Amino acid sequence: MKKRIGLGTWSWGNKLFWNYQSTNDDDLRETFNEALRRGFDLIDTADSYGTGNFQGRSELLIGKFLLNTPSAKKKRIQVATKLAPYPWRIGNRGFNKPFLKSLERLNNKLDIVQLHWSTAKYSPWQELGLLNNLCDLKDQGFDFQIGLSNIGPKRLTKLIDFLAKRDQSLKSVQIQFSLLAPELGKQYQVKKICEENNIDFFAYSPLSFGVLCIDPDQEEYKEKSFIRNALFENYKKPTYELRRCLKRIANHRSVSQAQVAINWCCYQGTIPLVGMRKKSQVIDVSNVFNWNLNKNEFKILQEVSKNCLKKMPKNPFSSI
Repeated sequence: MKKRIGLGTWSWGNKLFWNYQSTNDDDLRETFNEALRRGFDLIDTADSYGTGNFQGRSELLIGKFLLNTPSAKKKRIQVATKLAPYPWRIGNRGFNKPFLKSLERLNNKLDIVQLHWSTAKYSPWQELGLLNNLCDLKDQGFDFQIGLSNIGPKRLTKLIDFLAKRDQSLKSVQIQFSLLAPELGKQYQVKKICEENNIDFFAYSPLSFGVLCIDPDQEEYKEKSFIRNALFENYKKPTYELRRCLKRIANHRSVSQAQVAINWCCYQGTIPLVGMRKKSQVIDVSNVFNWNLNKNEFKILQEVSKNCLKKMPKNPFSSI
């Protein structure tokens, strides 16, 4: 099985949830370089990644790191960003300025442009205008492929047909997909549509914000972020059996819980987007390339996941 893993960069600039500090940028540079060294060929970001004064920080850092990346390595990787359909970004030109700003921050390395979330629930025509806008930009000669994020099966089918009328196809779709993802049945419907249409399926939050990495036998697990600590405290008890199962497989395989959870995604042919901020995390996750879950391990994880009553919160912007 040929596996692909993407480097997720939501934490690069996010102070509120991930306690980002600009003093850690050297660690992020090391993380980026190590990821490229170890075979990661996809970098995922967004124009909204970065809080407050750090708006667009993730893209800016990636662009900066790319300046020192050898051209051969740069050609091998795909950089995917997501443009946010804010209410003021409307019509067939709503993405013009955001697109050019992202392109500038990323130093002209932009391979996939994704609609960050679906507006189907509150403004269905907005996303159609913005997708038309992306098609127009491609017609003008900008070289990128189109992707979607946070999309449900019904809306996905409609947008595939919509783009086909512009002689465009989708390169990728990314949705929340993990052992703790909500409404996995609908996630599998999206995955099936992707398979039928040769669309890459990106699985974001495969570690459920780090919950799946918590050692079930460890009493305390403290993060610097108050929000993450509250999340962990809320999920520790209801996810105990699942994490114990992950640890049992991890110990048997001499790997980490993170590797088991990510391999659950890879087993199903998805491309997990794993958020990483340290070189050591990249080294650990890269070992997923070296082993596969067997059928029995996958079956056990499916069963324990199904019986886990508390799932991750739904993304409010998802059309699922």
